[in-house]
Amino acid sequence: MARKLGRTTDARMALLRNLASDLIIHERLETTEAKAKDLRSVVEKMITLGKRGDLHARRQAASFLYKKDASETEDVIQKLFDDIATRYEDRQGGYTRVLKLGPRRGDGAKMAIIELV
Repeated sequence: MARKLGRTTDARMALLRNLASDLIIHERLETTEAKAKDLRSVVEKMITLGKRGDLHARRQAASFLYKKDASETEDVIQKLFDDIATRYEDRQGGYTRVLKLGPRRGDGAKMAIIELV
């Protein structure tokens, strides 16, 4: 069963879309453990779409991810399909890694780093 993260469905989907877009851009994020574990499945699906590489897959990814600029010359979709997907061509899944950190100082939440392998 998926975690609800204390949010409504719309807010949860917006959070995951935002985190997925940021992870594709920066390739490494620090967040809570629960968010990292939920984000893992979303990002792996996006990378699988990137590996498929056809127009329909590109449109599916574009409908989910936010339109952010990865650099001055490319956006998230371009980076996903051109850079990240080609990196994992020979890999059959397991594109992300979740490293557990200690508790957060303010509220004691379990923290983790999620990164692309």
